[in-house]
Amino acid sequence: MDLAHVSLDNHAAYRVIMARDARFDGRLFVGVTSTGIYCRPICRVRTPRERNCRFFATPAQAEAAAFRPCMKCRPEIAPGAPHAWTVMDASRTLARQAADALDAQAASGEAASLVDVAGRLGVSDRHLRRIFQTEHGVTPLQYLQTRRLLLAKQLLTDTRLPVAQVALASGFNSLRRFNAAFVESYRMSPSRLRGEVDDAGFDDRAAITVKLGYRPPYDAAALLRFLAQRAVPEVEVVDGLRVRRTLRAGTVAAVAGWVEAEFATTAPIVLLRFAPELAAASGRVVAAVRRWLDLDAEPQTIDAALAALPGAPGLRLPGSLDAFELALRAVLGQQVTVAGARTLARRVVERFGAPLRTPWDDMGRAFPAPSVLAATALERIAELGIIRSRAGAIQAIAQAWPEIAALLAPGARAEPLIERLCALPGIGPWTAHYIAMRALGWPDAFPPNDVAVLKALALWRGAPTTTQREAEAHAQAWQPWRAYAVLRLWNSMEKTTP
Repeated sequence: MDLAHVSLDNHAAYRVIMARDARFDGRLFVGVTSTGIYCRPICRVRTPRERNCRFFATPAQAEAAAFRPCMKCRPEIAPGAPHAWTVMDASRTLARQAADALDAQAASGEAASLVDVAGRLGVSDRHLRRIFQTEHGVTPLQYLQTRRLLLAKQLLTDTRLPVAQVALASGFNSLRRFNAAFVESYRMSPSRLRGEVDDAGFDDRAAITVKLGYRPPYDAAALLRFLAQRAVPEVEVVDGLRVRRTLRAGTVAAVAGWVEAEFATTAPIVLLRFAPELAAASGRVVAAVRRWLDLDAEPQTIDAALAALPGAPGLRLPGSLDAFELALRAVLGQQVTVAGARTLARRVVERFGAPLRTPWDDMGRAFPAPSVLAATALERIAELGIIRSRAGAIQAIAQAWPEIAALLAPGARAEPLIERLCALPGIGPWTAHYIAMRALGWPDAFPPNDVAVLKALALWRGAPTTTQREAEAHAQAWQPWRAYAVLRLWNSMEKTTP
């Protein structure tokens, strides 16, 4: 079943609710007229009668109809919508891209501007408003308000942040306006939702902890193994079902910090903890981690498309919390092993990285900023054992980073990024596609002439070799999930390698 765009009649939607079908989590919500509350389809409360149910595709639609979010299933932690580029219809894609941009605005806490979003998408704000309401059933401002209120509800429920700080982190510049919007939408004050906890008891040294949901299955072991093999010492550490890493200033927030994500064993939940210094950027941290761990993927749709390939269900596409670090790692990995690239990255961090205080002894440096490497003499980079042409490519990326970073907005198209990267010295199509695959979370990336992919395809086909043309022909059947196919093929080679 293709869940990219849920379209169900009321009776079919009610069957989803009765079955508590996790495939529709985050894609379908039920409002109960007898209580005025809306829930996720997986909610464990007693199933309401069908005549009391109204069904919605988004929380914004439910809240526009005056329903309040359930306190038990918590719609604010549900997985989000799928990638905009998995939709074929142009208007629907544009509306989804606009929603991604509004999600980013809600997470950033910055003032909303539909004019800016429309300009970035190349349409008028009037046209964008029209197709947005047609697709999403609410206005862009209603959508944005819902995203901000749900983020606030999450921070009020999971953290001890003062209400005033929650308001700012959620994009409300006025505590009075925040209280008024919260009471109007949820019919209770923020402090009542929290349970009348006194903000004076807030410890500004304590880690911020929130919960993030996803659609099962999720092959956490495969994702954590991928990250562990590439983890740069002192920057990133994988420990059991946990992955933690440092964040340099200028990645997710203006200040440096750290994050730790742990996969729960009893529910499809990731427990996210992050440094108190990042509290003001809580929305951006949550959004970035969701992309990093691919928590909004629809595994059933992806697995069905790749059923013929080897691999377990629930494979996720590892993203990145620092696109600049990823780009440099991609250059360092050219024509060397994963372990060799990791060694070179460690040397870069040891020489140019900044010290950072964390709760762990094995993690205490942040990856160097683009400005640091852009201003470094080429010889100082090359003397780390990096051949001169790659050192030059690193410096070129660092110097062009302000322009490149502008192409990395959530939901941005991959083609402009690839074109800009390939214009730099030492950056070929494979490196550019790999960066787009992980930095943008591009699900249809298919890095050309990948040696491991060609070998794995040959084994899968029972052929002595596979050419790039043959690989591309086979890969047509996997669109728009070719990046996941690449991961399955890479993983199959790991299992066959002594």
